[in-house]
Amino acid sequence: MKTQTNPASPNLTGPKLTGPKLAGTNSTCPDSACPVARALDVVGEKWTLLILRDLFRHDARRFQDFQTALTGIAPNTLSARLKSLEASGIVSRRLYCQHPPRPEYMLTDKGRALGPVLLALRDWGASHGTPE
Repeated sequence: MKTQTNPASPNLTGPKLTGPKLAGTNSTCPDSACPVARALDVVGEKWTLLILRDLFRHDARRFQDFQTALTGIAPNTLSARLKSLEASGIVSRRLYCQHPPRPEYMLTDKGRALGPVLLALRDWGASHGTPE
């Protein structure tokens, strides 16, 4: 059975392109070499983009700030996402209180480079997203 594809959308996995090719993608590369797959390894988990959105809205955020803003995120999930973003060099943390130690998080230069990506997602969501 032959599947139909949207001729306006890029085919990032198969050898044939049915629409415009994204610059820098190679349809035959393994996921580990694909720039889109590598980016999703860093920011593709649930909640990660919303954490980044909050960091773009505010210079620095504390754990409690994220919990308040991101209704429904479990503390262990938030902690895991922040640690992953820190390990990837997207966010950094500094202590604002020594006893007990309490960190606040901010974007690094590498994290700020994701700004155009979030703006594009925001614009796409405003134009094409379905409100729930």
